[in-house]
Amino acid sequence: MNNFRLLESTPLISERQQEGTYKVVGVSLQNPSVQRVAAQLRALGASGEVVELSEAAPTAADAARQLGCSIGAIANSLVFNAKDKPILVMTSGAHRVDLGQLGALLEVRPVTRAEPDFVREHTGMSIGGVAPVGHPKPMRTLVDVDLARHAQVWVAAGHPQSVFPTTYDELLRITGGNAAEVG
Repeated sequence: MNNFRLLESTPLISERQQEGTYKVVGVSLQNPSVQRVAAQLRALGASGEVVELSEAAPTAADAARQLGCSIGAIANSLVFNAKDKPILVMTSGAHRVDLGQLGALLEVRPVTRAEPDFVREHTGMSIGGVAPVGHPKPMRTLVDVDLARHAQVWVAAGHPQSVFPTTYDELLRITGGNAAEVG
C-alpha cells in the first residue's frame, strides 16, 4: 500500500507542523499538475505522501528551512536543453550542476539551462515546481549521486508549494534515471 494521497482543501495541520516544519493545507494540492504527479506516484508504487508547504519554496534553502532538513536533502528538478531535447537532472540542493560535466556525460554540446517555456512544454509544470514524474512524455533523467547520502530526500510535486519525500533508490526507480555525478 502506498501513502501518496491528495488532501482535501479543508485546512489540515500535520503533526510535524508542531515542530515548525511544514503545514498541510491543501490549496496547491488541488492543482492539476500536483494531482497528475500524485496519480503517477501511486501508479509507480512510491512510498511517500504529497504535502503542501506553508509557503512557496522557490529555492532549496527555502524548502529545507520549511521541512527542517539539510539543503542537501532537497532534490532540485532542473531541466536542461541539449540540442532541443529536454534533460531532467535531479540534483542535490547543496550544489550546482556543472554544465561542462553534464555535456560530457550526455556527449552533447552545448547543454544550457532551459527557458521557462521549454520547461513547461516538456514537463507541463512551471519552474520551481517541476516534479520528477508526471510529464507529457518521458525524458532522459540523471539523478545526482550526492542525494544517496540522505536517508530521505524531498522533491517538488508539480507546484512550488507541494513536495513529497522519497529515497535516492526510489527516485532512480520512479524516474528510470541514471545515477550521475553532476556537480
